[in-house]
Amino acid sequence: MRFPSREQPARGKMKEHLKKKSIDLLCEGDQWMSHLPECLWSVPLSNLSLPGSHDAMTYCLDKESRVSINESKLLQFMDKHFHSVVHPIILNWSITQVLTVLEQLDAGIRYFDFRIAHKPDDPSMNLYFVHMLYTTIDVEAVLWDILRWLKNHPWEVVILAFRNFDGLDEDHHRHLVSCVKKIFGSRLCPRNVVPTLRNMWSCDYQVIVSYEEISQVVQHSELWPAVPYWWGDKTTAQKLIKYLERRKQNGRPAGLFVAGINLTGELGYILAHLNGSLKQMTLKALPFLNLWIKKQHPGSKKDCINIIAGDFIEKSDFVRNVIGLNRKLLK
Repeated sequence: MRFPSREQPARGKMKEHLKKKSIDLLCEGDQWMSHLPECLWSVPLSNLSLPGSHDAMTYCLDKESRVSINESKLLQFMDKHFHSVVHPIILNWSITQVLTVLEQLDAGIRYFDFRIAHKPDDPSMNLYFVHMLYTTIDVEAVLWDILRWLKNHPWEVVILAFRNFDGLDEDHHRHLVSCVKKIFGSRLCPRNVVPTLRNMWSCDYQVIVSYEEISQVVQHSELWPAVPYWWGDKTTAQKLIKYLERRKQNGRPAGLFVAGINLTGELGYILAHLNGSLKQMTLKALPFLNLWIKKQHPGSKKDCINIIAGDFIEKSDFVRNVIGLNRKLLK
C-alpha cells in the first residue's frame, strides 16, 4: 500500500511502526487510528467505533454574549430584562465541553459537532460557534488550529460536521465553504470515495466535512451530506438509553451516523433546576451511559453503532470505551 507522502522520508519507518504497534487499540489518544490493527484499515469508517464531541466548541462561550436569535422569544426576553440573574444560569446549561478543540483531538475525538452562527447586526463575514450563546473564537481560527494538528498527525482522520447555521445567508455559506477548501485543500476527502483508513491514507485525505445545507453540498464534491445524529432530547440516562435502543431496532443508516449520548435540559427543566447545570446532569448519568457504551458493537449489522458523541468527553473513560469497541471487530 502507499502511505501518505507528506511524511515521505519516514515512510518506510512509519510502515514498520504501524505493523509493530497495530495490536494496541488503546494507545495514546492523539494517534489511536494509526495504531489500529491492519485488518481494520479496509473497514469503512462508518463501520468503526469513533468517539465524537457534542457541541464541541462550548468551552469558549462568550460570557457577555446575547442569547442566540434561534432560541425561544421567552428566553431572549428573560435574558434581556433580567440579564444579571438569568445569564449565569443560561451559561451553566450551555457548556458541554471544557477541553479545547486541540485537547479534544489529543484525547482521541475524531467527530466534531460544530454549530455555526453569524452574529446579528455584525456587518463582517466573521462566523462563530453557538449553543444558546455565541463563542469568543471564530470558525476560521479553529479550522487553522485543526489543520496544524493534522500536519503533526498525518495518519489521523477527522469528521467535521457543520450544522444548524444560525443566521447564515447564501453569502455566509459561500464564505464558509471557501474557508474550508482554502484551509484543508487536498486533505478533504471527496464524497465519491469509500472512506476507509487505507483509502484515505493512500490519497493523503484527512478530513471529511459533513454539511447540513444541501444546496452547498450539490455544488462541492468535497462536502458530504449531513451525518445523521440520533438526538434523544432526554433529561435522564434511562430515557436516553431507551430512545437509542429503539432507534437501533429500526436499523442503522448505511453510512456515517452519530448516536448522541448527550442529555438535554429544555427550558422548563432548567427553570425547575436553576441551581443545576448541564455538567451536573451529565456526570450523574455517565456511569449508566458508559455501561450502555460497553455493550455496543461497531459494524454493518442493523443494530450496530458508529460514532458515539458525548458531553464532557474527558470524563469516565468515555473516549477509551468508544475506541475499545473496535476490538469486537477482531473476533
